[in-house]
Amino acid sequence: MAWSIQMIDEVAELIDQHLTWLRDRTRLRSIGDSVEITTPYLDRHNDCLQIYTTRDRAGFVLSDDGYVLEDLELSGLNIDSAKCQASLKTILNGFGVQQKGTALQVNASADNFSLSKHNLVQAMLAANDLSCLASHSDTSRFHREVATWLYQSDVRYSPDVEFIGKSGFNHRIDFVIPKSDAQPERAVIAMDLPSRNAVQALAFSWIDVKDGRSADTQAYVILNDSNKNISQDVERALLIYEVRLVRWTERDDILEEFAS
Repeated sequence: MAWSIQMIDEVAELIDQHLTWLRDRTRLRSIGDSVEITTPYLDRHNDCLQIYTTRDRAGFVLSDDGYVLEDLELSGLNIDSAKCQASLKTILNGFGVQQKGTALQVNASADNFSLSKHNLVQAMLAANDLSCLASHSDTSRFHREVATWLYQSDVRYSPDVEFIGKSGFNHRIDFVIPKSDAQPERAVIAMDLPSRNAVQALAFSWIDVKDGRSADTQAYVILNDSNKNISQDVERALLIYEVRLVRWTERDDILEEFAS
């Protein structure tokens, strides 16, 4: 019991540190009738993502001003193709974000401004990963491969489950395997591109939602290591946040744990 209380205090401190990090590294600048918000989250060029906020009758409009999709076009991706639009629609719907021309945007009120900003940033990060489509790789394909493997292995799961964290933010979990007599509830994320941003976002999501789940709920991330190496920084971060790393090339090693 004493260990459990100590762990709660440690996790609470980690959350406070994350919020402090987010606040201290966010910059605001007035540009005409809008406010430019520079976030600490990095795109694939290691540039900080920026959001532009304007007022409307209902509250606020938050937009990336077309940055993500226009950058994808410059990378050689046809954003109007059926394949790209299908992937983009799935991403945006998952975060409640709209596409207006080339801009990604969301409407917000004073009450849900933080949640709306969070959802837009997450949508921008996810859409940014569509750059892999330009090199004939499909991020969503890995998600489908994992789903197919679970199904063919007779693993019972619920896909695309949303958990609400202590912050009030919604966090989408790719696969949730329910509790059994032999195993606790298992939350599983499939990650094709284990970038620093993606792992950082995953760590925050898990910290935010874990206290709302059963005490023994276990988080896993399946990383696609088929044609890439998993960095030690990624492994270390997942270990610190108690997220089990499963390499896709070694997936059969975890199968009994998932199927039980």
